Amino acid sequence: MTPANPCSWRNPRILLTLLLIFLCGATVGMLTMSLRTHRWARPSQAASKESEKEISLDRFKKELNLTPAQAEQLETVLDDFFMYYHTLQAQLDDVRATGKQRILRILNEDQKRKFEKMVTALQEKQLR
Repeated sequence: MTPANPCSWRNPRILLTLLLIFLCGATVGMLTMSLRTHRWARPSQAASKESEKEISLDRFKKELNLTPAQAEQLETVLDDFFMYYHTLQAQLDDVRATGKQRILRILNEDQKRKFEKMVTALQEKQLR
């Protein structure tokens, strides 16, 4: 005989959905850590938005022999690009923080300590 109300967690669709959610979260976490590690590895380039833009703009001006009008248009495009990039980075940071907080809410104190150690170890491994 089967119970009248079987456990919903045994439903293959629910298990697949949970697996997909977990994999998406792990992927976003890895992507975020990869982007952060990449930025930390080269602090001179990631130091400020202005220095990044100036490096690119100066290089384009010299190598492409841009006219002043072209340089002005290119500067506008680069401004838009860097603003978009930094906004996207902030959104990724928010997604990562939200995911971590959601995970911490479901763990007990011992699990939280282990989880923090796991995250720290992963971050240290990615920095190497």
